Amino acid sequence: MERTLIIFKPDAVQRGIIGEIFSRFEKAGLKLVGAKMIKPTYDQFYHHYENIGKVVSRRGKEVFDMTLSMMENGPVLAMVLEGVEAASLVRKMVGATEPKSALPGTIRGDYSHMSYAHADANKVGIPNLIHASGDAAEAALEIAHWFSESELFDYETAHEKFTQPKKK
Repeated sequence: MERTLIIFKPDAVQRGIIGEIFSRFEKAGLKLVGAKMIKPTYDQFYHHYENIGKVVSRRGKEVFDMTLSMMENGPVLAMVLEGVEAASLVRKMVGATEPKSALPGTIRGDYSHMSYAHADANKVGIPNLIHASGDAAEAALEIAHWFSESELFDYETAHEKFTQPKKK
C-alpha cells in the first residue's frame, strides 16, 4: 500500500470544512494512518515548501513568501492516508492547484475559486484549502518531515478486506 500526505491549510481549518472534505477520502476507501493539528514553524514550512517542494526554485521568492504568509495564518491539520496508488488518487480528488482551474467535483473545484491572477495582483497566497503530495516519492519525503514512525499506525479496515489479496 502507498502512503501520501495531505495538509488542511489554515483556510480549511478556519472555514470548518475539514470533516466534510476528509469524508471524501474515506468514501474513496483511503485509510487514515496518522493525523495531528499543529502550528508549524517557519523552518518547518521552509523545509516543506523549498527543500522538498522547490517553490523558491520553481516559482520565485515572492510566491514563496506569499504562500508562507498565508500558511502562518493559523494551525494546520496534517494527515497521512494509505491506499492503492494513494498519491495520484488524492491529487485527482483535490484538483488543480489554482482553484479557478479546478474541475467541479474536485475538492478545490467545489470549495474554492481564487485565480493566480487575483492572488498575484493582491500579493496574497492562494487559499486552496489543502496540500497533497505530488507523487509517491515526494510523499515519502513529506511524511518523514511531518511525522515520526511512532505517529503512524497500521491496522486493517473493512475496505481492505476487499482490496488486499487473501492471506493463506
